[in-house]
Amino acid sequence: MTTPAMPLSAMAAPLMALRIFEDIYRNLPAPCVSVSTVYPNVLELAFHDDLDGFEEWCLALGIRSRNVSHGVQNSGRTRVLKAETSYSGGVVKLIGYAENPVPDGERSRAEATS
Repeated sequence: MTTPAMPLSAMAAPLMALRIFEDIYRNLPAPCVSVSTVYPNVLELAFHDDLDGFEEWCLALGIRSRNVSHGVQNSGRTRVLKAETSYSGGVVKLIGYAENPVPDGERSRAEATS
């Protein structure tokens, strides 16, 4: 038995947020945009190698630095910043990725574990 397909209207909140952003934040850096049926109430804006863009969007959306989480992935070689806020009846999730320089002394150890 198959489940009925989700209607596009289930994604109304993130799609409306994206439309509003296109209008009022048109001069901000363009992110990678994701809206999914898995999380139909979430608009994800990702910034690859552009932490300045991530910060500009945080400022525009009123996200304080204390509400930004920091982490690493890829054996510590990639910095990851994440923040969320409510907007237009849904959730806007910002994610920033950037290379995390590995000190020379640790480079060989990081490369050995990859």
